[in-house]
Amino acid sequence: MDAFVTDYGWIVWLVLILLFVTIEMVTLELTFLMIALGSVGGLVSGLLGAPWWLELLIAAALSVVLLFGIKPPLLRALKRGGDPSRSNVDALLGIDGHVVRSLDTSGGQVRLSNGETWTARLSPVTEQRIVEPGERVLVTAIEGATAIVVPAERNPQ
Repeated sequence: MDAFVTDYGWIVWLVLILLFVTIEMVTLELTFLMIALGSVGGLVSGLLGAPWWLELLIAAALSVVLLFGIKPPLLRALKRGGDPSRSNVDALLGIDGHVVRSLDTSGGQVRLSNGETWTARLSPVTEQRIVEPGERVLVTAIEGATAIVVPAERNPQ
């Protein structure tokens, strides 16, 4: 059995490396990449003539060092370059607009400052009144396809 492992162990390491890299391409979280690099250490030690148990020890130790020593700072560095601007629904919170169709308890329509027209309704925390067309409102939340707004001022612009 030892002769078989010594002669063909490199094939097992290559298969493991390919398997871990394939899984990494699906998950994209760098965990399996670190394990694949640990397996490369096992492969290299095997090619240099180390016994199979030492190959396993080197692969495991290298994987652990990479997982806990390299992966966290690498993830921080990758996330640091992210786009700080808000997008999608988050970008709409706090944006102002003007009432297009009167807002009452059943809803209405507003045109936001970004040019989009949304169905809207008054926030439950504000005075329930009819908000006339032209009055300025602020978006406080988005529920589905409805903007929840509060009047910003009583004077139409």
